[in-house]
Parts: sequence; structure tokens; C-alpha cells
Amino acid sequence: MSGRLPDNFLEEILSRVDIVEIISGFIPLKRTGRNFKAHCPFHHEKTPSFMISPDRQIYHCFGCGESGNAFKFLMRYERMSFLEAVEYLAKKAGLPMPQRKGYDQKAEGIAIQLYKINELAALFYEEMLNSAQGASAKRYLLKRGIEEDVIRMFKLGLAPDKWDALISHLRQKGINLSLLEKAGLILAKEGGGFYDRFRSRIIIPIFDIKNRVLGFGARVLDDSSPKYINSPETPIYTKGKHLYGLSFAKDAIKEEDFVVVVEGYMDFLLPFQAGLKNIVASLGTALTLDQVRLIRRYTHNVVIIYDPDTAGQLAALRSLDIFVEEEMNAKVVTLPHGLDPDLLVRKNGIGDLKEKIKRAQGIFEYKLGILKSRYDKDSVDGKARISAEMLETIVKFKNAVLKSEYIRCLAQELDVREDALWQESKKAVAAKTPPVSPEIKTVKKTHTVSPTERLLLKLMLEETELVHQLRDSISPEDFFNEKISRVVSVMFELISQGKNIEPRLLIDYLEDNEISEIIGESTFLPEELSGQDKERVVRDCIQRLKDEKLRLRRQHLHEQIKTAQDSGDNERLQQLVKEFHALIKKGN
Repeated sequence: MSGRLPDNFLEEILSRVDIVEIISGFIPLKRTGRNFKAHCPFHHEKTPSFMISPDRQIYHCFGCGESGNAFKFLMRYERMSFLEAVEYLAKKAGLPMPQRKGYDQKAEGIAIQLYKINELAALFYEEMLNSAQGASAKRYLLKRGIEEDVIRMFKLGLAPDKWDALISHLRQKGINLSLLEKAGLILAKEGGGFYDRFRSRIIIPIFDIKNRVLGFGARVLDDSSPKYINSPETPIYTKGKHLYGLSFAKDAIKEEDFVVVVEGYMDFLLPFQAGLKNIVASLGTALTLDQVRLIRRYTHNVVIIYDPDTAGQLAALRSLDIFVEEEMNAKVVTLPHGLDPDLLVRKNGIGDLKEKIKRAQGIFEYKLGILKSRYDKDSVDGKARISAEMLETIVKFKNAVLKSEYIRCLAQELDVREDALWQESKKAVAAKTPPVSPEIKTVKKTHTVSPTERLLLKLMLEETELVHQLRDSISPEDFFNEKISRVVSVMFELISQGKNIEPRLLIDYLEDNEISEIIGESTFLPEELSGQDKERVVRDCIQRLKDEKLRLRRQHLHEQIKTAQDSGDNERLQQLVKEFHALIKKGN
């Protein structure tokens, strides 16, 4: 995994940073004995089973099996590449990155190249907006109420009214056109060659949580269509995985403990400028599961403000169901027809929007209100339609009290029997529940690791001296689980080279998720042994492994002997019987 980075550099980083401090910067932790515990950030769980060991500097979830060190946590939680995680932790550790010669496109990952290209493009567009040819575009933004400091903060720019302005600019910097196409910045012509995707438009860079430019939104300067065009999905940009403005809003979201979600760039920029700092835009209509989980890192409370038209209502309803399933508290603001957050702030001021946010409707009230406007709640057919659609949301609540209360309220609202709604809710659950195959009944993966092998691995991970001692009395082949066998083999190899075999380093060295899980589980085994007890346990473990290996070998020989007898192969039979007696003698 380390690529061209020296192993001792990675070891130095891990020795200087504290995994507890790193992880606590993203999720809340609670001390439990020598370790720390939290709700797993990688799967939904009610009871915390995510453990962090400050002694071993690794984490392990006993629910989903996710394990790793500080590098792997950042890669999984923050979606960093390995190199990005190394750079992040090296900076925290106060270590300069090893010298890397020049800009080698082949050696650098495609993601790093695309981030650099997007940064260069954003800088070009920004310079264009602040040049003489950007004067009319600047006036347009100022007329829309966007102030100079916000224009600078969000690096707003201008794509000139030329077919190849960006191409010409980046060619001078030696950027390959195929990379520009991968970044979604240019398009291929039918007859050959390329042209700029964005022309004569206001450019709005889209940043990720680390303020890297992922892609761009582009708005026309007049009323022509389409009003907006956006970057296509690229190796670094997937629309449904990001939220516009989150990197600028995350601190305010944590402080206020709620986030306001709007639909468009301008709906974000004007309220943010006016003082509503805990706001993001969804880069589309309905929120995706990835975006909801991204929000959940910072708060469990959400207020959605979408356009009051039918499309906006449908988007809000789809999003609300996801929030319910993720056990988050979501509300909806319904704006007057013809108004969006951008126009409302310009017309009535931020105070009006904030007041509407305070009066936001809960999920139950909002959805019921929409359904009552569509169906006649006093007719039999209307009652059936409203109850069916409401129950689709109500059954998703995991809290039994909330579910019961909403069904009671729905029964009163529709003037129907409560027990009838309960019956329909069971049908709704049954209809939504797919058959579960035995292999995927639980999140947690199972490994065929015997307690003996796991305990011995734990003891070897705890004491380097023990690994030295065991090299003469046990071999990797004595372990039945192939993953543990590989771990032991690598441990023996590293020991012979005079290197460390700490769990956090093995995880990087072996680059295997299943092995990471086994190491994590073994590390957190609750065995606490004194010196003499440990020696006895180690001897017992070795003996059990060898006895089991001998037993299986005898069983295998017995089966081979029977096959030789049945086939009448006397020469093979005599050879196997001789081997079988030798094993019996060895066992005695």
C-alpha cells in the first residue's frame, strides 16, 4: 500500500499520532476501561460496538467487522486515498513528506491529477471574472446581491465566450487533453478535436469536505436555457455523494446542531452570506443515502427547503423516508409559491427565512398535508390512499413509541380504526421485506477461526519476544485458517529482518480487509494473563494446534485407506497403512 513511501516513514507517522485523537475529531467516543467505544460510523447500530485501542492504536467494530489503523480510518470515513491519508497524518505529526521528484502523471494516481486540473481550471475561471472581460458577469453577480467577499470565498468565476479558452490556457501548462476530458471540462468534437464544456457562464466550483475542487456548476447570464449545466460524474465527482458548501458550513452545523438543506447554488449563497451559516445545497433534487449519511457525521437534525412545486414536494418526500430510516430528525419548510430561499432573502431578508425554519413541519404533518391536498380524506378511496402512503413512512420508524403514536394520530385524522391501520402496517412491512439468504442475515462476516488460533495470535501480537520464541516450535502451516497462517508467516519474516510487528503496522503491510478484521478481533480479546499463565496458555495452544493437525491428518489417511481398499490398489494401501501407523506412534 505504501507504494514509493518508505515503511519507516509510515511507522514514524503512526508512532507520533494518536488514533483516539484522530477518530474523536469525527465521532464522539466514550472511555470503557483501557479502550474507547462508539457507535460504528460504517453501519447503523443501536448499541455501540466500535472499539478503539489506544495501546494498540487500532479500531475494530464487532458489528460489521471493520478494522484498521489511523490511515485506514481516514480512507474509509473521509474517503481519502492512501496518499492523502498519509499526507494528512504527516502534517498532524509535524513530519515533512519524503521528496517526490517532479510531476509524473503516470506515477501519480488519476484522482490526484484531476484535483490538480480542477484547481487550475477554477483559478483560470476566477481570473477571467476579475479581468476586463468579466465586468458584465461581475455586475450580474453584484446585482443578484452576492457580495465581493462571498465571490472570493467561493471562488466564483467566468467561462469566457470562446470555444477553447480553457483548452488554450491549460495546454500552456502541459496538461494532457485526455485528462481534461476525464475531468469533464472539455468535450470531443465529432470530426476530431475538443472544445470547452463551459462557455459564457458564471462558474461555481464544487468543493468536497477538504475544500478540493471536485467539479463545477455553470449558470447563464441571461434567461436562456438550460439555466445550469454541471460537470458530469468523473473518477473524483459523484453528484449524490457530496453537498455544496459543506466544507464552509460544517463548524456552524456542529455548533447549531442542525442543518438547512436547499436545492440550488444561489439558494445556498444568499442565505449563507446573510448569516445562515449552517446551510448546504443538495446538488440535485432528492437527497441520496450517501448525502444523508454525510450530514449525519455533523448532526442528526435537518430542515429541508425545496421548491414548493410538485417536483420539490416529491423530492422532499423521498428524502424524508431516508432520514427516517437513518433515525434522524427531519423537518420541512414550505415556501410560498413563486419563492425560493434566494428570492425570499432578497425580498424579505434573512429574518423571514429563519422564522420559517423555526416553524418547519415535522415529517408526519408535512406528508399528511400533501396527501390531504391530493386525495379526499372523507371518501373511502381517499382514506385508503392516504393511509397506504403514510404507512410507507411510519413503518420505517425504528422507535416503537413514535410508530405507535403516529398510527394513533393517523387513525384520528382519517376517522378509521387504529387496529385496521396496524394490520395494514404489517402488510406494508411484509411487502418491503425481501427474503434474506442465510449468508446475509447479519452485517457481520464470519471467519472460521478457532478460539485457540485467535488466542495464540493475540498473544503473539502483544509480545514480540514470544514471536521470537515460537519460530522454533511452530510454523505458519500449523494454523488451519489461511489468513492467520499468512499473518504468522509475515510476522516471522519481519522479525527475522529486525522490524516491528505491531498490529497497526501489520494492517498496512498485509493490505487485506479480512486479515484486518481478524487482527482487530484478536487484539480486543479480553484475556489478561500473568507471565506464568501466559507461558502455560501458549504451550497449551501450540499443543492443541498440533494435536488437531495430527487428528485431521489421521482422518484424511483413514479415508484414503478406505478408497485404496475399495479400488483394490494393494501397493497404495500398504503405503498408506504404513504412514497411518507412523502417525499413531507419533501421537503416542
